[in-house]
Amino acid sequence: MAQAVYNFPRGFLWGSATSSHQVEGGNTNNWTAWEEVPGHIIDRSKSGVACDWWGGRWREDLDRAAEGGQNAHRLSVEWSRIQPAPDRWSEVALDRYLEIFRGLKERGLQPMVTLHHFTNPLWLEERGGWENPVAIQAFEKFTQKVVETFKDYVTTWCTINEPNVYAVEGYVEGVFPPGKHDIQTALRVLANLVRGHSAAYHIIHNLQPEAQVGTAINYRSILPAAGWSPLDRMVANMQSSIYNRVFSGALVDGVMRTPLGNTRLPEARGTQDFIGLNYYTRDYISFDLRYASALFGHRYFRKDAELSKTKYIANEPEGFYEAIRWANSFNLPIIITENGVEDSDDAMRPSYLAQHIHQVWRAINFNFPITGYYHWSLMDNFEWERGWTQRFGLWEVDPETQARRKRPSAAFYGEICQENGLSADMVARYAPKVFARLFPN
Repeated sequence: MAQAVYNFPRGFLWGSATSSHQVEGGNTNNWTAWEEVPGHIIDRSKSGVACDWWGGRWREDLDRAAEGGQNAHRLSVEWSRIQPAPDRWSEVALDRYLEIFRGLKERGLQPMVTLHHFTNPLWLEERGGWENPVAIQAFEKFTQKVVETFKDYVTTWCTINEPNVYAVEGYVEGVFPPGKHDIQTALRVLANLVRGHSAAYHIIHNLQPEAQVGTAINYRSILPAAGWSPLDRMVANMQSSIYNRVFSGALVDGVMRTPLGNTRLPEARGTQDFIGLNYYTRDYISFDLRYASALFGHRYFRKDAELSKTKYIANEPEGFYEAIRWANSFNLPIIITENGVEDSDDAMRPSYLAQHIHQVWRAINFNFPITGYYHWSLMDNFEWERGWTQRFGLWEVDPETQARRKRPSAAFYGEICQENGLSADMVARYAPKVFARLFPN
């Protein structure tokens, strides 16, 4: 058997990621309202107490992260808790988050904090949410309060998580609140998110000049089903550009470029210090006149792809390398802010984890400036419109009893973190079916 280790740079950040609504429980925001309507959540579940972090179980879960060799954690703060009304701040919530940040520090976990992870306070949603420019000023005010309060503990900020997903799922596909199907509204929301990010970026740097500020973009690899077909190549390039580049490109030169025209946003130019990259899977696409609403592109997984249990994710590690190469085109530090697979049986996750971390190592060896990797997720949590049907956790969670159970992948990832590398021995024990691919003779 080959004896080798794919070593990572000294000081590399190994962490996992969570978000407030998915783990805290007891929130009152646009998503808790959305969950009340039958048909919105596929298993009819509700976030409820989620993983009971607001009740204190963050302590034991962060203990598990630290004991597993992790040295960082990405989490979000809940806007609706901190600002329950436009003219009121909750000191109780601010103190609770301070306690969590102290807990992270005590455990040797460096925090990355996301300010907006899909949820809005109800008072903002009632005014139209991000369709209304009032959201920009409200988010700026919220950012100022949060950074003033937590700047002694946090220096890495993610302003908005997956703005492309927020706009597409809420305003095109209609499976996120507010459940609309209007591409023009989606583009208006995306432009306001760009403005909100840029306002937050400037506020953070005014309060904390040393801060690192970016966003987390969900990169979806989209390839033409037939590389020889100009029509397949056309729709692949169009959908990839719209989904992956519209928001991030505006932060480079202050122009949001879309098929329906360009929007100049000069205040956004140069407002990112790192690229936060979320990657899960890859699609193939063919030109099809029956899919007019999708710009005549029919997307699907390749026929021989290894699929997750609910067929939501295909194991496509080469797509991850493509995503990293795309992120590298911005000439900024790269942080892998999310990567993982839903797998309640933990049958696919070890191989997925080994192959994708190998792609990170591969990119680093081409001198791509990747500084950290955050696995999604530390434990099972409430997965938005998919409820509890998808289990992304290194640790299993029973939402009824709140019992935790360690999956083999948690031990595997713990060894990777502690070694600061991926070894042949680890892969042989945890992911033997991909051993020959990662460690060929």
